[in-house]
Amino acid sequence: MAAFAEGVPCWADVLLSDLAAGRRFYGELFGWTFEEIATAYGSYTRALLGGKDVAGLVRKPDGRMPTVWNIYFAAKDAAATAVRIREAGGRVITPPVWIDEFCVMATAADPGGAVFGIWQAGSHPGFGRRGAPGSYGWAEVHTRQPRAVDAFYRAVFGYETVPAAERVPAAEGAPDDVVLWTPRGEPPDPRHAIGGRVVIGERYPAELPAHFLTYFVVADCDQAPRTVHRLGGRVLKTPEDTPYGRFAVLADNQGAVFAVLAPSTAG
Repeated sequence: MAAFAEGVPCWADVLLSDLAAGRRFYGELFGWTFEEIATAYGSYTRALLGGKDVAGLVRKPDGRMPTVWNIYFAAKDAAATAVRIREAGGRVITPPVWIDEFCVMATAADPGGAVFGIWQAGSHPGFGRRGAPGSYGWAEVHTRQPRAVDAFYRAVFGYETVPAAERVPAAEGAPDDVVLWTPRGEPPDPRHAIGGRVVIGERYPAELPAHFLTYFVVADCDQAPRTVHRLGGRVLKTPEDTPYGRFAVLADNQGAVFAVLAPSTAG
């Protein structure tokens, strides 16, 4: 039985050219340790925190592939999910395939072009730890086609969408171009939200593609960018307060973009 409900983010991994450099970077930033496992498709690096799975590191098989963090959504039946993706106007990039006994994995893109993964659990259910410092915390899609994308994820995963500003007044800092996702059957409120959608507006560069941004929880959002800079990464967005916590957008020493979040203790 899958550990995660349908459509809940259940795993994340990063495509890198230099795995040794990636282990050094994320090991120092998040306190991760690493374990190599062999699969029929090559080696895979598990990132562990306190002995629990928190992410994966993958060597890029082709240098032309992007250096990027990938987010995976839980699926009870990856093949059926792939059908819904096509019917809803998305694109299946790599069809569902068994990765040994670990999982059935697929890669897809939504109508706006943002790429994401599907994960049907086998022996590997996904995150063993999340929501704690050094582990996964949140994911959101950044898109220029909000209507089409909202309809797509509703059709594929049954998400309810609630504008963030309805739950946290704009006067308190909630952006008006963000919606929260809640899984099918859950109350549509921030407490049950599992991700969100952000509009790529005019303030962003025209060449910025639609994408998912993966957040990792940290205890100190101001220290994390300093550590990233010292380790050879970049600070793309300096720490900023929101009603949900303080966050920053960063890039590792090979260019993979991610965010860190120190959650708010209020509410």
